[in-house]
Amino acid sequence: MSAADGLTGNSDLQKRILFTLAMLAIYRLGVHVPTPGVDGQAVLGFFQNQGGIFGLFNTFTGGALNQFSIFALGIMPYISSSIIFQLLTAVVPALEQIKKEGEPGRKKITQYTRYGTVVLAVVQGYAISSWLMSSNFENRPLVVSTSVGILPFQVMTILTLTAGTCFIMWLGEQISERGFGDGSSLIIFAGIAAGIPKGAINLFEMVANKDMNGLVALAIVAMMAIVIGLIVFLEWGQRRIPIHFSQRGGRAMLGSQASHLPLKINLSGVIPPIFASSLLLFPATLAQFIKAPWVAALRDSLHPTGGLYLVLEVGLIVFFCFFYTEIVLNPVEMAENLKKGGKFIPGIRAGKSTSDYIQKVMDRINVGGAAYLCAIVVLPTLMIDKLKVPFYFGGTSILILVGVALNTTEKLQTYLMTQKYEGLLRGAKQRTRRVQF
Repeated sequence: MSAADGLTGNSDLQKRILFTLAMLAIYRLGVHVPTPGVDGQAVLGFFQNQGGIFGLFNTFTGGALNQFSIFALGIMPYISSSIIFQLLTAVVPALEQIKKEGEPGRKKITQYTRYGTVVLAVVQGYAISSWLMSSNFENRPLVVSTSVGILPFQVMTILTLTAGTCFIMWLGEQISERGFGDGSSLIIFAGIAAGIPKGAINLFEMVANKDMNGLVALAIVAMMAIVIGLIVFLEWGQRRIPIHFSQRGGRAMLGSQASHLPLKINLSGVIPPIFASSLLLFPATLAQFIKAPWVAALRDSLHPTGGLYLVLEVGLIVFFCFFYTEIVLNPVEMAENLKKGGKFIPGIRAGKSTSDYIQKVMDRINVGGAAYLCAIVVLPTLMIDKLKVPFYFGGTSILILVGVALNTTEKLQTYLMTQKYEGLLRGAKQRTRRVQF
């Protein structure tokens, strides 16, 4: 069954995909709704001249920061809150106990994550509104008035940005539940993808105006193509652990079969770069709004190509590679499932020896996966910075675009295959054996 045939013949899948596209369209429309009380043109010119951490933040928000729309904070506060509670769940016994309660526990942690999102959005909203009131662009104030109606500008901005973030969070949850794919990842994907046409036009105009050598532009395009090809190759790569199992009928051996346990080379997918960027964007953004001398030095180091930022980013990516894999893949459970199914790894005893072996293989894979993610995220960003490209489109953006696209495609194929087999089972004739006495 091809993907096209499965799509045209499956009304439920069509509804899910159309619902997902509708939610993403609503998100993109909201990006163009301005926050009350600001001078849109002045804010646009101001942020376009900033670059650095604002360029990265603007990429993840799909251009919402440049326009200072109601979605200016994007979904990053929700991502940051999710990370915080995942870490707390691993170290706080009370939260760990709630997690073990199953679906009710998951709902409680999700609710705590939402509360954390509101807190982070309020903090960021206060910081950015205070900063805008004290800033200007070419002697033109960014804030039109100190009050919007009966509310002070800061209060209105905090309420607007927090509500915008909560609405994006709701859109992501709706996509995950009623649409197709992971809602948060698709929203980030849509934001980054929306900047591709403008980036391509800027590159073409620079070549046409002779601000950039044509060979340099070709080198940038070729580098992106190579990085995309490398990501596709490694994301589909697997380390296959051989699995044997036997079928028995009574006491007689009927036969033996062999299979494999597939482990992806990049076990954690695009989660580590997203988590790392989210955690770094929060303090880096706040540092832009505080004018203390010691914060100025920290602000320069937290530039996307700054030494401190790169070291922290690499460290966080490595950490989340191992941390997220431990949460998602449990070697002990995998070993127990193999044992219950009468399966075994050749040369490895069932039980603890099997779990230790799987853990050892996963650790080795994670070392290579973390190195691959760090190289993909850091090297293109540095090269594009050296070439003075007038838009932010680094390794993290490319990795998220390709990774989310591959993950969604894989889910689509799995869904179609599941529907195919369920259809075969429903169409099969059920025969009953009648016993006569």
